[in-house]
Amino acid sequence: MSEILKIIKERHSSRTPFDREHPPAKQDLLQILEAARWAPTAHNMQNFEIFVVDDKKQLEELGNVKSKISEDFLRENYQQLSFSEEELLQKKVGILGTMFPPSWRTPADWSKVALESEPSSLDQTIKGSPMLLIVIYDARRRAPASEGDVLGLISLGCVMENMWLTAQALGIGFQIMSVFSGDSVEQEVKKILDIPEYMRIAYAVRMGYPISKPSKLQRVRRDMIELAHHNRFDDKGFV
Repeated sequence: MSEILKIIKERHSSRTPFDREHPPAKQDLLQILEAARWAPTAHNMQNFEIFVVDDKKQLEELGNVKSKISEDFLRENYQQLSFSEEELLQKKVGILGTMFPPSWRTPADWSKVALESEPSSLDQTIKGSPMLLIVIYDARRRAPASEGDVLGLISLGCVMENMWLTAQALGIGFQIMSVFSGDSVEQEVKKILDIPEYMRIAYAVRMGYPISKPSKLQRVRRDMIELAHHNRFDDKGFV
């Protein structure tokens, strides 16, 4: 197996708390940013910028920002869940439901959760990370001939993957935090970091070194015969 394919297969989300006193070294951070700089983007627009946040006061301010679970999120999240490892292995897509609170896995509870639960702070998502990367883009621009700026969004995904694989190769924990792009959270984060109104947050990343060994989760992927076609749609597998 080639080294790059090995890194791709080992890449994973680090969901455990990080050591607050052990940020990634500057030379490692520079390699991660360099990987982002060379990510492919539609028409070479490079329509992204990256905030590096490692100031403890700013991290504390960001951690105090509140977010609330919506019923729409719970419904859409539920559609991706399996409720046993056996079911997950059979589906080969999605995630294991035991990662979430019981109320998130019970449709009858969703309205109550959305209405009555107290907003949670971003600190519960940041989990002690000593460094955040926040990827932003200029919402006034879009890739040519790309309705909804699909090509621009794909480009932001390429930036994400380049950084993630580099972090994986360096042994640095990495997790995407999509909550930063939610409307109310985004506005608060932009105030704290003085981000112009026309810039949008694509996603944020927590980076660091786990303080405990993560529990081993079942990882699944579809078989090649389910995703590859050879010349014709009805000729599947390419093996």
